Amino acid sequence: MSQKHPFQQLSQDRIIDWLETLGVYSDYRIYPLNSYENRVYRVGIEDDQPIVMKIYRPDRWSKQQIEEELTFTQQLYDAELPVVPALELGNQRLHERDGFYFACFPMRAGHAFELDNADKLYRIGQLLGRLHGLGKQQSFNQRSQLSFIQPIRESLVFFQHSALIPDDIRDNYLTTLTHLENLLQPFENSLANDSLIRVHGDFHAGNILTRDENILIVDFDDTLTGPAMQDIWKLLSGSDHEQQAQLSELSEGYEQFLEFPNTQLKLIEPLRTRHMVNHNLWIAKRWNDPAFPKAFPWYGESRYWSEHLLALREQWSILQELI
Repeated sequence: MSQKHPFQQLSQDRIIDWLETLGVYSDYRIYPLNSYENRVYRVGIEDDQPIVMKIYRPDRWSKQQIEEELTFTQQLYDAELPVVPALELGNQRLHERDGFYFACFPMRAGHAFELDNADKLYRIGQLLGRLHGLGKQQSFNQRSQLSFIQPIRESLVFFQHSALIPDDIRDNYLTTLTHLENLLQPFENSLANDSLIRVHGDFHAGNILTRDENILIVDFDDTLTGPAMQDIWKLLSGSDHEQQAQLSELSEGYEQFLEFPNTQLKLIEPLRTRHMVNHNLWIAKRWNDPAFPKAFPWYGESRYWSEHLLALREQWSILQELI
């Protein structure tokens, strides 16, 4: 916490200077938008519509990996999917200044998607079918491939000596992770046999905006190579009956454009387990970013770790039944 985080170097003057090198002149109205991983700003523009400026977290993605994200988004836009591609400024979508990569986007507003709307779930299924259809046409060369095991192995190393986890929970947590790694290994092996495609990677209600009858898919920051089910399971919530009804709407819409990946339904609980481990690790690895202790003040408390450990043990039981 004592070492200055790179994002603390960002100032309004620096952001204005970067934009002006691209011929973009702000009206000095710059507002931070909700984002933890990167820094995202709404920037007012003189005599024009506002833009969104996304400044990528240093040392997370390479230039080539970010370019693949922006290219994939542009391909989806060119195929008339409702996404927001980066603006070309100076014949480039991605820019580098002072060790930071950033991209600019047209401002689009909307409300978070409501999962209890059957009609919109059907339409989301249609959009996912189209998105995955295009995702199958090419492959990523630089973006990562989804792994069930990698977040667990990274957590085993990270939390071995981390002060963020209480000492009386550490051994039980590491033991639970080891058991989960063994249970997830067959699913990791199956990924080589499943059809892996370019997917959004973090497809949840918060990344789907609605306005009137329009739907907009945003934030491809976590796009990767993975199973189609990675873009489906986070849309499911509630009781088993409710989730089956949601799946029915999604699959009906999806199959208007692509065969629904029913064989990947077995991956839902492994994907959920991976997410739980990865999200916990993500917070820990970002703890030196001042935004994280403010956003997750309960992280590190014994109660949080006890509940997290209990949830992972419940997943342990569920995974045992799947094998």
